[in-house]
This record gives sequence, structure tokens and C-alpha cells, in this order.
Amino acid sequence: MKRTLLIPGFMMFFVAIGHAQWAHAVLGGGVDTIAVDRKVLQAVHRATTAHKGYTVEEIVSDAMTVREYVSPSGVVFGIAWNGYVNPDLTQLLGAYWGEYSAARQKAERRYGTNRQKLSTNSTVVEKWGHMRNLQGRAYVPSLIPSGVGIGEIK
Repeated sequence: MKRTLLIPGFMMFFVAIGHAQWAHAVLGGGVDTIAVDRKVLQAVHRATTAHKGYTVEEIVSDAMTVREYVSPSGVVFGIAWNGYVNPDLTQLLGAYWGEYSAARQKAERRYGTNRQKLSTNSTVVEKWGHMRNLQGRAYVPSLIPSGVGIGEIK
């Protein structure tokens, strides 16, 4: 009887490990996580643009463009997107997804508005736009390099 219980337990363990490889903490993670985003979003690298105090990595798919803002220390501090659909925030928010998801469930729904802003203890996620032109950004205020304004994440 114990043996039959042990097999499902091992299966759940291996399934959890398999999913963990996709749960990279992109927001707040290293620049190397951008390659994982590219795969998951089925996108290609378009450009790397250097700015004073940060770098922007831009990836493009058929449905959207995602820009990831990287500090000089190699940490992704912000993400912005635009396109026909919103990206998979589960992937892009990484370790911050749980906090965002819980806050989103508690947030009051506002009907008739096309702009949403949700602030948690550590992140800010904003979405706006209309059909075929959806936009948004997410950032961790504590990770933004000094001298870089929030308005630059666009």
C-alpha cells in the first residue's frame, strides 16, 4: 500500500521540478532570463538599446512587443509591452506573480475604464489601451536605478 502512495508522490515531485524551470524570476531576475521569455512568448530579439543608467532589451512576436529594462548590475527592474494581446504576466512577473495575483483578486473592479493600476508591496503593474492596441508596464520601484525615472519605462 505504501508503494502505491510513493509513486504518485514522486510523480508530483518531478512535475514540480519540471515546471520550476519555466518559473524564472524575470522581473527582478537577471538579464539571462530574457532568453527564456523569448522562448515562452515565441518572440525574436529585435534590439538592445543603451540609455544612461540602464539598457532596454526588446523582443517581438506576431502579437506583441515586450521591452525589458535592465540595470547596470544586470537585474530586470521593469517591463513594458504593447500589441494585440497582453503578454503572459505569469512568465514576465516571475516571483512577483503570486503577490500580483492575490492583489488583483482583492482589487475592486471598475467598469467603464480602460486603465488599470495595481500596486502591491513590491511591484506596480499598469495596463491600458483598447482592442488591438493593449499596452502596459510592470516595475519594482526598489530596483529602479538612481537617476532613472518611472516615466522612462514605456
